[in-house]
Amino acid sequence: MMQWGGGQSSERQDRRSASPTMSLYRTAAWFAKGLREYTRSGYEVASQDFIAGDLEIQVPGRAFLITGGNSGIGRETAIEIAKRGGTVHLVCRDQGRAEAAKVEIIRESGNQNIFLHIVDLSNPKNIWKFAEKFKKEHKLNVLINNAGCMVNKRELTEDGLEKNFATNTLGVYILTTALIPALENEHDPRVRQQVVLTERWASMHRAIHFSSMHPGWVDTPAVQLSMPSFHVRMKDRLRSAAQGADTVLWLALSPVATKHPSGQFFQDRKPVSTHLPLARTSSSPAEEERLMEALEQLAQRFT
Repeated sequence: MMQWGGGQSSERQDRRSASPTMSLYRTAAWFAKGLREYTRSGYEVASQDFIAGDLEIQVPGRAFLITGGNSGIGRETAIEIAKRGGTVHLVCRDQGRAEAAKVEIIRESGNQNIFLHIVDLSNPKNIWKFAEKFKKEHKLNVLINNAGCMVNKRELTEDGLEKNFATNTLGVYILTTALIPALENEHDPRVRQQVVLTERWASMHRAIHFSSMHPGWVDTPAVQLSMPSFHVRMKDRLRSAAQGADTVLWLALSPVATKHPSGQFFQDRKPVSTHLPLARTSSSPAEEERLMEALEQLAQRFT
């Protein structure tokens, strides 16, 4: 599940079309759940159960790679990790914004161990090249797949891939797959991303703790750009980027997080269902296996 702070639900998306009645119910149930749980007030209620000591931790010597770390939730995550002494690798698409973010993160954290890597995560060839180079030059303890896109009109990449799929699914698959060997070499390695991929990887790589999460509805540049009407309507209720990043940090840093089984989906520091109430979608193990095989075949085309 991506963590851009937008209007996406925590429900898995079914490939099969739903009936109009079920679609209407899902929309209503999702919005009702969102107003109750994903908003700023939802965070304030949930945070009453947080244990402050869970994030009172220093992580010098541990390396964190954050995609999309130049703004929004990714930037807040990078700042908080840097404040705790972690080495932060920012993977960003835009050189100028990335450089500005690096300066800001160093200024706010006092940590000089901030590194930039300019990579277009919709370009699978570039991702492979970056990952292979990164493994030779750096260690990695935690991979935070934060970057994503919400392109509302069909747009193809130079490789003929639909841009949302290329960035949010194939790009994540390639980056994570390529970096798993580096993660497996380190103590307490962690990864977080989309629901089905997380569940599958958790069963395949027992030495790594995988998790996915929903940040709630967060006021980020991505939401303002891709969902302008939603942003205007909900602006006063949206979470701050820091609130959206809280569970990301908890999953990436806290020893408590790894006491939960690998592969779970989280919201406000708690494992939750990946489905809306009474609106369950499903995929069989065989379907999920075909998905992984298809992604692997497609990924290998660009090595």
